[in-house]
Amino acid sequence: MLRPAILHPDQEQGIFFPELDKKNDPKTKGLAKNFVLDTNVLLHDPHCLNRFQNNHVFIPVEVLTELDNFKNEQSERGANARRAHRFLSQIFGQNANSVTEGAATVGGGSVRILVGDGSDSKRPSAAVKRFHKIFPDQSRMDTRIIGACLALQQRADEPTILVTKDINMQLRAMAIGVQCEDYLSDKVAERDVEEGGLREIAVEPHELQRFGSAGEIDMPAERTGRLQVNEYVLFQTTGGKHLPARHTGGGVFVRLNIPASIQIPKGIELRPANPGQQCFLDALLDPSISLVTCYGQAGTGKTLLAVAAGLFLTGRHDFNGMTVSRPVVAMGDTLGFLPGTLNEKMHPWLQSIYDACEVLMPLRPPNPGKNRKQETPKPEPTPHHPVVKPYEQLIERGLLEIEALCYIRGRSIPQRFFVLDEAQQLTPLEAKTVVTRMSRGSKLVMVGDPAQIDNPYVDSRSNGLVYTRNRLRGQSLVAHIALTKGERSPLAEIGASKM
Repeated sequence: MLRPAILHPDQEQGIFFPELDKKNDPKTKGLAKNFVLDTNVLLHDPHCLNRFQNNHVFIPVEVLTELDNFKNEQSERGANARRAHRFLSQIFGQNANSVTEGAATVGGGSVRILVGDGSDSKRPSAAVKRFHKIFPDQSRMDTRIIGACLALQQRADEPTILVTKDINMQLRAMAIGVQCEDYLSDKVAERDVEEGGLREIAVEPHELQRFGSAGEIDMPAERTGRLQVNEYVLFQTTGGKHLPARHTGGGVFVRLNIPASIQIPKGIELRPANPGQQCFLDALLDPSISLVTCYGQAGTGKTLLAVAAGLFLTGRHDFNGMTVSRPVVAMGDTLGFLPGTLNEKMHPWLQSIYDACEVLMPLRPPNPGKNRKQETPKPEPTPHHPVVKPYEQLIERGLLEIEALCYIRGRSIPQRFFVLDEAQQLTPLEAKTVVTRMSRGSKLVMVGDPAQIDNPYVDSRSNGLVYTRNRLRGQSLVAHIALTKGERSPLAEIGASKM
């Protein structure tokens, strides 16, 4: 049982840092560190308190104030704030003393509320004086949290670490000697982000010929290395011939099942431009794969191919329609301040999707059977008869839906081809929300570039795209492709690789 808190002599002067009796309490023996959590950590992962093993976890009272400001939002951020409140209420239970004395966590550590920053002490330390000189504005919540962390650091024997996903707050805290860390529980390994495209496997010419004709080949693990289910590879001969393949498990590889080209309804005919795009198209068209994740820098064709496959499969009636979306950074931000309908509000963030639709379904699709003189002239809009673009007709019929991602919570999405562009802007919990919205018969395609992130609280190793790929890799319903070759233009490829 936790003993009463040991109070410092300075408590009456405004400092209140209760400690457990670490010498006699078995629950607190061997605690290595004190972790002070910023608000964004709880908003990022409301259940993080049980992931600090046998360490002290301190939540500044200012964090509770900030959570209170977010709890009424009808967004993922608001939902996370409410989850954090419920979790804290559950862990402290009905024992009011445990709020400041400490409550035991699953890993053998403790969690408590941290009150006070030492600002009212009659004998402030030199570090506290320096802190107030550098940051005189004590009304800012970030400054008060840093101050509470500094005061705890002055009092505690264990190392004190501020855990925050705010890079600027990390820099400010380190400037006054406070140790900082990012929340690393959901970060993936660096090697899982820096993928170099298809893994090449050397084969003999006769093996490649046999695979091409039979459509299947067995390869021992000694030759291929460790491979996941639905991982794509490139069989390569010494003569330069190559053929992409998909690993179905147990060392069995199968040929890609894709047409030479796909015909977009009322649009163009599209062909994959390189082996990476061929593998991506295979995953997009395979009905046994329900989730496709794709990394690729600008110009590799990830968005264009995803939208093209969705239009193709919708036109073939494999799905009831296609939904396309893109995170509004952050996903919790609302769109109500923008004028117009939901589609008009989302238009600035979904311009890349509209650009892809313009390419795939132009107003005047080329007709190989006619020359330029015989082609139907492009229709001109009039005040009474404005020109309706082909993809706008699909929107009117409900076959193409523009979805605001911040309103996806609580939905169940059946029989849809769902394309999520710029998925690297999501947090892991937001990505989980999207994945769990998919009902039976739906397919989710998450594309993005982990190197291009605008969300200040995620990075290349902790965003929702790489988190989803890492947690679900090896599942029979999931496939992943990394596109490396740019196809937009020679200039775009050079710019993406050299700038």
